Amino acid sequence: MSAAAETWIAVAVTVLGCYGVKLLGLSVPAGLLERPFVKRLAALVPIALLAALTALQTFGTGTRLTVDARSAGLVAATVALLLRAPFLVVVGAAVLVTAAIRAVAGV
Repeated sequence: MSAAAETWIAVAVTVLGCYGVKLLGLSVPAGLLERPFVKRLAALVPIALLAALTALQTFGTGTRLTVDARSAGLVAATVALLLRAPFLVVVGAAVLVTAAIRAVAGV
C-alpha cells in the first residue's frame, strides 16, 4: 500500500472517529447533563486540560522531564498572577524571564 493511500485511510478513520464522538455527545440525555455533579465536572475539565498542557509544555522534552528557562518563566507568571497582575503583564513577565535566562545561559 502506498503512503498516499495510508494517509487517506488515516484521514477517513479520523473523520469517522470525530463524527462518532460528536454523535455520541448529541445522544446524551438532557437530564444527565442537568445534574449538579456533571455541571461541576464540565466546569473543571477545561482547567485541568489547560494545567496538563502547561505542565507538559513546560517540563517535558521528548520522554524526559526537564527544568530549564521555561520553568523560571512559569514561576514568574505564577508570581505575577498571585500579585493580581493583568493578563498581558503575566505573559510579559513569563516571556521576559524566560528570554533573560536563555540569554544569560546562552541556550
